[in-house]
Amino acid sequence: MKTVTMRVDDSIYDMIKLAAEGQKRNLSNFIEFATIQYLTSSQFVENDEMTEILKDEDLVKNLMNGLDDFKNGDYTIV
Repeated sequence: MKTVTMRVDDSIYDMIKLAAEGQKRNLSNFIEFATIQYLTSSQFVENDEMTEILKDEDLVKNLMNGLDDFKNGDYTIV
C-alpha cells in the first residue's frame, strides 16, 4: 500500500469531505473509491461499445491516421 500526499484548494477539500461524509466513508477511503469509479467508468470502453467502434471502418481508419500523425510529430496532445 502506498501513501499519497496531495494539495487541493479548500473548496475542493470541503466538497470531497462532504461527499465522504454522505457515503459514511473516511476521506482516504472516499478518494480511493472515487478514483476507482472514475477510472473504471471514464477511461475504459465496454466490450459492446468497442465492438461497435471496430465495426466502423472509416472511424478506425481516421483514428489510425491520427495516431500516425501524432507519431510523426504533426500534432501535440494537450
